[in-house]
Amino acid sequence: MEKLNRLFEKRYGRLPEQVTQITGSASPRLYYRLSAGEFACMGVIGTDRPENEAFISISRHFRAKGIPVPEVYDASDDGMAYIQEDLGDEILLDSYVKSVGTEGSENMENLLCRTMSMLPVIQFEGAAGFDFDVCHPQKEFGRHSVMFDLNYFKYCFLKATGLEFHEMLLQEDFERLADDIVKCGLPVAGGCEDIPTFLYRDFQARNVMLKDGDPYFIDFQGGRRGPIYYDVASFVWQARARYPHDLKERMLEAYLDSLSSYIEVDREQFMSKLRVFLLFRYLHVLGAYGFRGLIEHKAKFVTSIPAAFAALSELIAEPFEDYPYLMKVLSEMLSLPRFAPAKDSGGCLKVTIYSFSYKKGIPYDMSGNGGGYVFDCRSIHNPGRYEQYKKLTGRDEPVIKFLEEDGEVLDFLSHVYGVVDPHVETFAARGFTDLMVSFGCTGGQHRSVYCAEHLAAHLAEKYPDILVHLIHREQNWSGA
Repeated sequence: MEKLNRLFEKRYGRLPEQVTQITGSASPRLYYRLSAGEFACMGVIGTDRPENEAFISISRHFRAKGIPVPEVYDASDDGMAYIQEDLGDEILLDSYVKSVGTEGSENMENLLCRTMSMLPVIQFEGAAGFDFDVCHPQKEFGRHSVMFDLNYFKYCFLKATGLEFHEMLLQEDFERLADDIVKCGLPVAGGCEDIPTFLYRDFQARNVMLKDGDPYFIDFQGGRRGPIYYDVASFVWQARARYPHDLKERMLEAYLDSLSSYIEVDREQFMSKLRVFLLFRYLHVLGAYGFRGLIEHKAKFVTSIPAAFAALSELIAEPFEDYPYLMKVLSEMLSLPRFAPAKDSGGCLKVTIYSFSYKKGIPYDMSGNGGGYVFDCRSIHNPGRYEQYKKLTGRDEPVIKFLEEDGEVLDFLSHVYGVVDPHVETFAARGFTDLMVSFGCTGGQHRSVYCAEHLAAHLAEKYPDILVHLIHREQNWSGA
């Protein structure tokens, strides 16, 4: 803060009288609004000097090209803090979401289209005369970038789901997809392949501020030289925005009309290449949701997964024939019940009950509320030790008979009911919408499945006004 205070004083001749931290950023950078009388600016404290320097360099270049971005006023000598123009608090995505279904929706849709028409200016004018050596962490989007993002998806999302897959077969399809991504040039019938274009990298409506009704662009510090398709896919098909189909078509037309000012566009070729980037972009987004949500346990990323699944499902409804094993893995992944869109509970309490294997981790609450109960069933006599039960589950009669024979599981469940029932009654009375209860055992096959089944039946019978959603995670099964 001392660095920001000094920068403010240097610019305005006085120290800030009010400093307010701006929350909500997913990055490790810290943002502050500093003011004194009629003077105000934004202060930024970064954790990565090259990234800060990239942002400052790109901002100054863009402003020289007439591209609306915040002006950077000054930076500390060590490059770890800087002050910039305050664009206010209105984010394009938030304003659009609030406008849906209101009289202001048409204006917001027009602003989205206008923003897309400005993207070719960023891509072509922003690249003209720009020194890409200042970009961080890479100056160009190449094969290494592609493979990093694909592996980001594999290790941070796919493996986190517990889904089993053949790594080498998946890697072979990743290699083919990377080849196709890297060789995507401009969509023209011939020539113009060497024209440099700027890849924003995180071009979407949540990174567009509205100041006096005009769009201003932020968070471009990861920009580099790269193909034009990535940013189109990132903005128009942003999963969390859930733009309707006709609006997507309008935004795409606005972009292509503006793009034609720079190149003679082969639209069929453009759409073919864009579809490959859509697949790649969805995988990268799921990697981010996996890391931020399933690993770091940030609720808003977890609750965004179903929307991303729905978008990816729509895309691969027409499979990519060049990546057959990837298509197989994605189809299996998309069928995982715990990532299915939440059923409408009609405002009543929904109790989600899981069975799971401790080997694959405790289930995460997809409602984003956190909390709930996790019961450990591993003290109960395990049918999985005996050959005749190894291929059965806790839903099969021989396993049920085995577990109930000594009464141990029944005594265990009586205590569970004694804890869960009052919780359900209190939540229902207070108008809460979600409660999660999980049962874990060694393999998520016998004891946990039995207990989850019986709690679900018990609650459904005792509390007919609640919605019970049962998920056997390791069996890839769900039902109400």
